[in-house]
Amino acid sequence: MKTQPDIFQRLLNGETIPFNDADYSQIMHACNDTRGLLVRLNNEANPEAIRKLLGQITASEIDRTSMVFPPFQINYGKNTKIGKNVFINFDCTFLDLGGITIEDNVMLAPKVCLLSEGHPVSVNDRQMLTAGKIHIKKNAWIGANATILPGVTIGENSVVAAGAVVSKDVPDNTIVGGVPAKFIKTIK
Repeated sequence: MKTQPDIFQRLLNGETIPFNDADYSQIMHACNDTRGLLVRLNNEANPEAIRKLLGQITASEIDRTSMVFPPFQINYGKNTKIGKNVFINFDCTFLDLGGITIEDNVMLAPKVCLLSEGHPVSVNDRQMLTAGKIHIKKNAWIGANATILPGVTIGENSVVAAGAVVSKDVPDNTIVGGVPAKFIKTIK
């Protein structure tokens, strides 16, 4: 007998999950557990202790070259992968049920939002959770108050200007900005 993937894997697979799904409460319980660890992380000053707590949240080791400045918010955590020499500045928010991958040497400025989750636009379908993986490739720099939406890849060496809302993939070596984010120039 084949077993159905758990609700977290279903989201990673791109399945739309209605709020009344029999397994939806698992999401709420997992997010509550994460909030308990976040309270500790956001009241910690020691960088090593912060990395250890973030490692518990993400269920992975956070390299000693990576740094997070609290406060930091994340709803689930276990679908976030953080590379080496990553800098996450104050007040960043991750919704990671759809999956977030941050490669090496990425910089996130204050108040960056990585939102791998959303809802359908139709009023009749809005009580559902949709998801799409976010992938931030090596050496990318995401400016202050930028928002990256579900399903977006930010290319290697690219820059997202402060305040941008990115709803489409950004090619390597590119600067984008605005709402919605548009091409500004190529980085040589």
